[in-house]
Amino acid sequence: MSSRLIPHTVAPRWPRAIPAGRFAATIRRGDPAGCRVALLGLADDTGVKLNRGRPGAAGGPAAFRAALARYGADRPELPRVYDAGDVRPGRTLEETHARVTAATAALLAAGLFPVAVGGGHDLTFPFVRAVTQTYPRPVGIYFDAHLDVRETPGSGMPFRRLVEDCGVPALHLHGFRPLVNSAVHLAWFKAHGGRTYPDGVKVALPRVKHLFVSFDLDVLDAAHAPGVSALNPAGWTVREAGKWVAACGAATHVRCFDLMELNPRHDADGRTARIAAHLFLTFLHGFSRR
Repeated sequence: MSSRLIPHTVAPRWPRAIPAGRFAATIRRGDPAGCRVALLGLADDTGVKLNRGRPGAAGGPAAFRAALARYGADRPELPRVYDAGDVRPGRTLEETHARVTAATAALLAAGLFPVAVGGGHDLTFPFVRAVTQTYPRPVGIYFDAHLDVRETPGSGMPFRRLVEDCGVPALHLHGFRPLVNSAVHLAWFKAHGGRTYPDGVKVALPRVKHLFVSFDLDVLDAAHAPGVSALNPAGWTVREAGKWVAACGAATHVRCFDLMELNPRHDADGRTARIAAHLFLTFLHGFSRR
């Protein structure tokens, strides 16, 4: 399979020259032969704009790759990664979502573990929607300051759509901040199998057959991660997040992983993009223990 067989994608944007000692130099772009993991860019922030968030997350995949190109990652056990490129946005949110689902389904059909980088958090819905076609009724675990169960289209709707449209039976949310969520949405969340957890709880994943994982970078404290669509003034540390991400990578029942809401427009020193690259490598390190 070559990148031309992945529908609706364009070539990934990497720095022109990547030294041989960097992990990014090992990432395959034309052919996924020998790879276990596929990287898919979701370069769209239409959903963020619909929810009146800070635009700029459409540049997330390119900023992520630029940051990843600076990492050496001297770990030969890391799995080989194939970069499938970026999904080309459609004329409408629904068309973009359909393209994300089609591209993700192609990666799964090729036997690759999909990792998405975005982009508005609404794109988690079509990304995981493709996964549910191969692994029915997966339970969700996500890291986010927000519930993201709005009934209206936009970046705040992915988990409601996964429950109502894809049969996701339960949701586990870490990093929840009550002050930026409505009581109505929390009531809906709890009524549909949702559970929140306090900070500092022991790292333990739900014991289910299939699990999907979504990491919204705004779960992190704004002091660490200013380059997001919605700043979090009381969020997690990167070290705290890394423990969970590594555990998700190592868990054999985790079927996909995404890093969302990277917004380089508000990330002047590239700090948040570098965190995203670090968490991606942390996930891969966990994955290597499978």
